[in-house]
Amino acid sequence: MSLRIPSALWIAAPVAAGAAFDVWSPDGRLRVTVALRVGDTVGGPQPVWSMEWDSRPILAESAIGVLATTMGATGGWQVVGHTARATNGTWRPVAGERSVVRDQYRELTIDLRARGADRIGQRLIVRAYDEGAAFRYVVGPAGGGERVRLSAEATEFRFTGDWPAWVTYSGQGDYERAPLSRIRAGCERPLVVEIGSRLEREPGPSVAGDPVIYAAVGEAALVDFARMKFAPLKGAPHALAAQLDGPVEGLAPLESPWRLVMVAESPGRLLENNDIFLNLNAPCAIADVSWIRPGKVIREVTLTTAGGLACVDFALRRGLQFIEYDAGWYGHEYDDAADATTVTVDPERSKGPLDLPAVLRHAKTNGIGVILYVNRRALERQLDELLPLYRGWGVDGMKFGFVQVGSQRWTAWLHDAVRKAAAHRLMVDVHDEYRETGVRRTWPNLMTVEGVHGDECSPSNRTTLAYAFTRYLSGPADNTVCYYDARVDRLASHAYQLAKPVVLFSPWQFLFWYDRPSQSADEPELEFWNHMPTVWDETRVLYGAIGEYAVVARRSGEDWYLGAMNADTPRRFEVRLDFLPSGRPFTAHVYRDDATVPTRTRVRVERRPVDAGMTLTIELPPRQGQAIRFTPQREAP
Repeated sequence: MSLRIPSALWIAAPVAAGAAFDVWSPDGRLRVTVALRVGDTVGGPQPVWSMEWDSRPILAESAIGVLATTMGATGGWQVVGHTARATNGTWRPVAGERSVVRDQYRELTIDLRARGADRIGQRLIVRAYDEGAAFRYVVGPAGGGERVRLSAEATEFRFTGDWPAWVTYSGQGDYERAPLSRIRAGCERPLVVEIGSRLEREPGPSVAGDPVIYAAVGEAALVDFARMKFAPLKGAPHALAAQLDGPVEGLAPLESPWRLVMVAESPGRLLENNDIFLNLNAPCAIADVSWIRPGKVIREVTLTTAGGLACVDFALRRGLQFIEYDAGWYGHEYDDAADATTVTVDPERSKGPLDLPAVLRHAKTNGIGVILYVNRRALERQLDELLPLYRGWGVDGMKFGFVQVGSQRWTAWLHDAVRKAAAHRLMVDVHDEYRETGVRRTWPNLMTVEGVHGDECSPSNRTTLAYAFTRYLSGPADNTVCYYDARVDRLASHAYQLAKPVVLFSPWQFLFWYDRPSQSADEPELEFWNHMPTVWDETRVLYGAIGEYAVVARRSGEDWYLGAMNADTPRRFEVRLDFLPSGRPFTAHVYRDDATVPTRTRVRVERRPVDAGMTLTIELPPRQGQAIRFTPQREAP
C-alpha cells in the first residue's frame, strides 16, 4: 500500500507491517517513504524511511526510532493511526538573509503503538519540503505525565554509495573531504554529502553519469535535548547513525528535535534554501522586537576608558552600531571567583583604567550600543543577577563565552539563558563550540553564534570557504573579521576581507576584531562597510564550490551587495547582472585588490555604469576577493 499525500487532511485505518506511506514535496520532486519492516536484529516490525529526489535515491531504507529505558517495544510496532496536512505560508524574520520566508510543506503524522501494549506509544512526524525532508519523534503515552528516559537514538542515514562528504569533528574544526566509509564517531552537523561524486574530483559527469546531487544532514529545533552528531553504522560501509551526546529525560510526550536532509543541485542552492532550519522551529516568542538591532561591531582590545571612547567615535565615523568589551573587563575569565557584577580589569590583559559607566554614557549619547563578554563560569553562577544589572547599566547585549554544549542539561541551560536575556531586552552572541539550529526564529535576540574558526584562529581560505556552504547552512556565525591585523596580509587580501560579511551571514558582524581605531587611515574602500547592512531582503549564490570559491549577491532595499572570495586557484567569473531590476541604470562601486594603489591596504575603488543586461568579469588570483555595491544611479556615490 503506497499513499500519495493530497493537500487535504485525511485519516486512515491501522496499517499492517510492510505497508508504506509516501510523502511528496509540494513540487513533486522529492519523495519520503516511511514503512514498517522486520529486520534481522529486532523481534518485530520497526519503522524505516527512505528518500529520493527526481527519482534518484538519496537514502536507502534506514531505521528511525529511539531507545528508551522506561518503555520498550521488543515485539515491534504497529500503526494505529495517521493523518496528513499541507501548509503554505510566509513569515518575516527579525534579522535574516531574506525579508520574507516561505514555509511550504506536506506533513504525515504516524501514530505507533508497541505490540502487546496499551499505552506505550511513539509518534513520527514527517515533512517533505521542496528543499528537503525532516522528521521528529514524540515519545511516550499520548496522555502524558509519565517520565520517559531515552538512552540512545536508532536513526540511520544509509547512503547509496561511498560518496565524499565534508567532515569535521568539532564545532570549530577544519573540514576535510572524505568518503562516508572513513567517518569516525563524533562527526559534526550539518554534514554535506556529494551524491554521485568522485572522491578524486576528476572532471566530467558523476560516477553514475548523472549530475552530482548535494545533500546536507542536520538537526533543527535543538532546545531541550542532547545534541546529535554522527557515527559510523556498524556493518554498513557507507551509512551513518545518529549519536546523541548523552541520555535524554522528560515528561511524556517527549518531543525530539527535527532530523533533516536537505537536497539541491549545488552547494549554492543549499545555502539559498537554508530557511528550512528556521521553518522547523517555533514562531517568534517575543511580542515586541523593536529593541532587537542587527549591526556592525568593533571589539575594544585595550580594556581602557580611552580605548572605549575611541571605539565609540570610530563606530560613529565608520557606520558601526556597536562596540564590544571582551574577556578581562571583570577579572580573569577562567577564575571562578571573578565577579561579573564589577568592573575589575584583569591585570594580565590591561593596566586600565576602565571607567565603563563613562564609556556607556558616551556610547548612548551617540547611538552606539555596547556588548559585554561574560565567560560561562560567571554566567552559570550569576546569570539571574547579571541580566537586570546590565540592563540597568544600559548594556545592549552579551557575548557568552566557552558555554558548555552537547548534553541535554547544557542545551536546556543555554536556551533558557537566551530566553531570560530576552525578558531583559538583551541580545546575545554565543561563542565557541555551539552551533545554532534555527532557534533564532523563536528567540531572535540570539543574534549570532560562533561554531567556526574565525579570523582570530587564522583559518586557511579553504577552511573559510568550506564553512560557507556547510556550517553556514544551519545559521549565522561570528567570523571575527580582522581588517588591519597582520594576519590579513598573510592569509588573504583586504578586498577578500571586505567581501566576507556579504558571503558569510551574521546579523552581528564583528568587522574589526584585533584592530584599533588608531590603525585606521580611513581608507577609501571602507565606504563599502559604511553602507553595508548585516541583514538582507534577498540572497542569491551566483557561484559556489565548497572550500574553493564563493560569489554571493544580497539585496537590501534597492541596493545590491556582492562578495567574491577565492581560495588557492586563479579563477575568472562571468557575473551576469540579471539580478538587478531591468530597465534601470545602476552604478557599480567596485573594490578590488591592486598592488599599485598607494595605501597600506592596496584596494582600488572604481565606479562604472551597469544595468541588468550586462555581465561583469571578476578575475581573482589565489587568496583574493572583490566587493561590489550596486546602487540606482539617482544616488550620488
